Amino acid sequence: MSPATTSLVVLAATVALFVWNRLPVGSVAVLTCLALYATGLVDAHTALSGFGDPVVVFIASLFVVSEAIDSTGVTTWAGQRLIDVVGDGAVRLTVAVLGLCAVLTAVITLNGSVAALLPMVLVLATRIRRSPSLMLMPMAFAGSAGSLLALTGSPVNVIVSNAAVEAGSQPFRFFDFAVVGLPLVIATVGLGVLLGPRVLPRRSSSQPVRDLGRHANRLAAYYELHDGFYRLRVRPGSPVVGVPAARLDLTAYPGVTLIGVQSAGGHSVTGATEVGDDDVVIVSGASDAVSRLVPELRLAVAMRPITVETAGLMNREVGVAEVVVPPRSPLVGETSFPGQMRAADLVVLGIRRLGKDVGAASLELVAGDSLLLHGTWSSIEELVHDRDVLLVDSPDLVRRQAVPLGPRSGRAIAVLLAMVVLLALGLVPPAIAGLAAATAMVLTKVVSVNQAYRAVSWQTVVLIGGLIPLSTAIETSGAADLVARGLIDVVGSGRPYLLLAALFTVTAVVGQVVSNTATVLIVVPIAVAAAQETGVSVQPVLMLVAVAGAASLLTPIATPGNMMIMGPGGYRFGDYWRLGLPVLLVWMAVALAVIPLVWRF
Repeated sequence: MSPATTSLVVLAATVALFVWNRLPVGSVAVLTCLALYATGLVDAHTALSGFGDPVVVFIASLFVVSEAIDSTGVTTWAGQRLIDVVGDGAVRLTVAVLGLCAVLTAVITLNGSVAALLPMVLVLATRIRRSPSLMLMPMAFAGSAGSLLALTGSPVNVIVSNAAVEAGSQPFRFFDFAVVGLPLVIATVGLGVLLGPRVLPRRSSSQPVRDLGRHANRLAAYYELHDGFYRLRVRPGSPVVGVPAARLDLTAYPGVTLIGVQSAGGHSVTGATEVGDDDVVIVSGASDAVSRLVPELRLAVAMRPITVETAGLMNREVGVAEVVVPPRSPLVGETSFPGQMRAADLVVLGIRRLGKDVGAASLELVAGDSLLLHGTWSSIEELVHDRDVLLVDSPDLVRRQAVPLGPRSGRAIAVLLAMVVLLALGLVPPAIAGLAAATAMVLTKVVSVNQAYRAVSWQTVVLIGGLIPLSTAIETSGAADLVARGLIDVVGSGRPYLLLAALFTVTAVVGQVVSNTATVLIVVPIAVAAAQETGVSVQPVLMLVAVAGAASLLTPIATPGNMMIMGPGGYRFGDYWRLGLPVLLVWMAVALAVIPLVWRF
């Protein structure tokens, strides 16, 4: 077989494996690399070159930037401000959600924006008594349109911009995509609001997401944090020094209740053990009574009450976590009480047993007891790895939903804006701007090193890195020219609009069953060859491929964003085309109308 035929056979096998969907997409990409090398289409250097391509570096860095923006509560803040501005009207709220998803996608990609907004949308749908299925699919489609608002919106945009340079043309600038992306967003939002309720099913979510936005208030009410407690440090010379803990008497101070005593080393002081210097006496009661007790007993207020009305219960620096004592935990049999300090800076706010509050009392813990702990977010997050207790809710999820503009959010926004400026002005290559932004997020401690590694979708990185050599092989073997000539024979030469329509159809159809990134990597060399064969500029052709690549709207497997909403929206496989097909046809009409006006043939 000729090299062109061989490369088309490898292409067909790759697409078949993607459609078969029995192997991980990353494995298919690696097998494609190996097949290209084994058939002699590329050498070893070319087969592995995709993993070091600047496009891959830029895309990987965007995942880190996206994680930083989401984890610091910026998306939560945006969602809350959205509700405050537009109110709870169903139509206005839907328009606002779709618009927000489109804008976020332009910054943190479709997968990031859908993941960030999904819990918020489910909560909003519940509050306005609207089926989430009427909001989630239009939101995902608006996000797909929003990926065409800026260069950072999708890996596809980076790929076509890089392809334009390699074809000898000018790269697409940062906001060039918005010329066609903005009309697509407007059209998609309009169809989602007007057509969505008529064609989409009304089903309940199969994966309900908890509303953690008012988590602190609910926990405070559940643990009855009304009076709170005071931690009072014993000063040298205090009359309580040397008094056995069991005989500590505060009856002279009506309204004050002794909860417990904790030693300076963190242990409970009980029974005949004497109270010593720097021990902490925990009491509850009215503030005026406690204020009289403190100077008379030579005590110092180490911690004021934390109650349901206290804004300090959960904020950018501190938070709360509910934990359960599991069987065989070393905590079983240990004395605990509200106000007790645990670990470095975790304070027990309340204890419940069998679903009932134990009040301001000291008791021995048993398996199944639940404790409400208060402390810094770093200490709370360490509980994830603590085998002595079981966390009820993920601290990371609670913080993202309940603490808008969390710690270091200002740094994250500053780094993001700096990256956008570098990309918009073209001061440095995209890979350098993205890598610098990702590194800055780590160095400024917006995200940890491990968090940055976890944020990267390595499946996407391997997929793109493995398919770049296939794109190269299709181009260098003559397969792109072969397919392009066949396409031209069908549509005829001198008919650029028909060429665009044909390329849009091919790209969109393949993109419904194969990753849009993989689809574009396959179609780009064919599109460039077709443009060169007919004497058409590559820029309108590549911009159309970018639009068609983003139009993955007819199946849940077309993009991870579509798959994310399937369970929460209660969708079935056949539901997507009902709204997706009209949106796809409108996209095609808008692309054919707008692109040639801006990028001349």
